[in-house]
Amino acid sequence: MKRIETVFAALKARGRKALIPYITAGDPHPDHTVGLMHALVAGGADIIELGVPFSDPMADGPTIQLACERALVHGTSLWQVVDMVAEFRRSDARTPVVLMGYLNPIEARGLEAFAAYAQKAGVDGVLIVDVSVEEAPEIAPRLRAHGLDCIFLLAPTSSAARIGAIAHEASGYLYYVSLKGVTGAATLDVASVAAKLDQIRAQTALPVAVGFGIRDAASAAQVARIADGVVVGSALVAQIQKHQNEPQKLPDLLTRQLGEMRAAIDFATSPVMTR
Repeated sequence: MKRIETVFAALKARGRKALIPYITAGDPHPDHTVGLMHALVAGGADIIELGVPFSDPMADGPTIQLACERALVHGTSLWQVVDMVAEFRRSDARTPVVLMGYLNPIEARGLEAFAAYAQKAGVDGVLIVDVSVEEAPEIAPRLRAHGLDCIFLLAPTSSAARIGAIAHEASGYLYYVSLKGVTGAATLDVASVAAKLDQIRAQTALPVAVGFGIRDAASAAQVARIADGVVVGSALVAQIQKHQNEPQKLPDLLTRQLGEMRAAIDFATSPVMTR
């Protein structure tokens, strides 16, 4: 079993839900990223989504756009991000790492070269935001040939036919975008999310993680009751932005922030609370 599959199977056996934090690699500086990844694990992360900074992150709101700008000021490149994963792997062989970003930097390096380099570094999956399901047959098999899960986004507007097509191409897990908008948007309608998850699960056995709109422990707990995993990004990135000039504080701050979400998720999904 691959790392992502192993983690979800272990969590399911224990009645727990995955906590999947996102940070942008290179923010606030490339020298801090690996330490922040370890801080996320200390806070209870089951899988880490590591953003590859891009100059035009069209699916992201202002918070992550600014994180990309901060990372790019320091010259953070795709190859550097993969090297960060390799460094992380020197002391953590267990926690899956998914690279989340856009197709252009990968095409600039070449898909085969990227996939081989990522596999060697210990990357587990890739979520390319701007790759549609129509393009997937040209890309997903080549990533999987190098042991990389290909993770896709589903949206509130995804039709049943499109859900089926995406589920067919995906591996690892599916990422359901809970809101019509960009990362960091405000309103989370849990009932609507639950209804959509029922539609998705009717067509796939893959775990479904939910992201966008999860800001704190309370919203994380709400989503954990209905999803297989909870993705939190902008709230963590906002913390990094707030303390970008005192980065020595960030590991403890992120561990504490994520730890509160972990505790809330575990409490909300414990056997006593779910009866």
